[in-house]
Amino acid sequence: MSAERALRFVVPAGVDDPERVSGGNVYDRRVRDGLAAAGWTVTVVEVADGDAVQAALAEVPDDGTALVDGLVASWAPDAIEAAAARSRVLVLAHMVAAAFPDADPVAADGERRALGHATRVVATSNWTASELVRRGIVAERRVSVARPGAVDGSASHGEAGELLCVGAVAPHKGQDILLDALGRLGSFDWSCTVAGSPDADPGFAGRVASAAARLGSRVRLTGVLAESELAAAYRRAGLLVAPSRAESFGMAIADARARGLPVIAAAVGGIPETVAGGGAVLVKAGDPGALASALERWMTDPALRDRLRAEAAAARSRSPRWADTVERIDRVLRAA
Repeated sequence: MSAERALRFVVPAGVDDPERVSGGNVYDRRVRDGLAAAGWTVTVVEVADGDAVQAALAEVPDDGTALVDGLVASWAPDAIEAAAARSRVLVLAHMVAAAFPDADPVAADGERRALGHATRVVATSNWTASELVRRGIVAERRVSVARPGAVDGSASHGEAGELLCVGAVAPHKGQDILLDALGRLGSFDWSCTVAGSPDADPGFAGRVASAAARLGSRVRLTGVLAESELAAAYRRAGLLVAPSRAESFGMAIADARARGLPVIAAAVGGIPETVAGGGAVLVKAGDPGALASALERWMTDPALRDRLRAEAAAARSRSPRWADTVERIDRVLRAA
């Protein structure tokens, strides 16, 4: 295999850990496997801190190529700068740290510096790319976009009141907003499965668990679901709810659309891009009253349900695929 086809891929530790599921980890795994299938010799290095990032990049040969997950790149911007001076260093920007509520200024500064030094930045949504440019973090000419693909799955066929929310239980995902909204629905017939790891922010997850307990058995907090269990949850669902306070793309939404599942989501970040083409209702982010009103309409308006289901079914054929994501990144790596 020629040196031009060798790639060192630096990712967060635990990228394959089934208990540490995240959109970024899923993306990294799909890209890793897809590039290997496309003929790249991919050496994956898992890192847990900035020193490990520096050591991983020091192993990149002069004029070699490295692809670095944006989270770990922000831990070691000086290492990104040093490596980019002698090799090609591309950074995958899954998010814009500064755009998230209560952003850590140290993380935001590390992100700004790391992306500024990178040979090229690959953003995982058009919104992320435009936000990086708008904030002056990266020049437009240095940004490419490779949107996530979606999991092929059986069509969803649940009843209207069978609600599903998927994502790490964390403030930016807004599960507290969802439970507040559900508490306003009175006697409507609904149940809600909230699937996602509680480990990202245990304090917040504890408050969500307490709120769920007050709503009784109609709310089910599952933690992380195995792939087959999550697929079954999508099949049972009648509606995906994404109440995020911040979101770069929304991979759970993309997976719902690949299954023809209607969505009610917050109009924030990259979500409008993800649901373009219909099959979704967008509401004001951070507003449980607006979310409750949208859910009530969904459950009481058969015409609305029929329209959203038809649009969601039509959107299945337009859903992006991981092969498209990998092909785009392959082209960017070659061009770099």
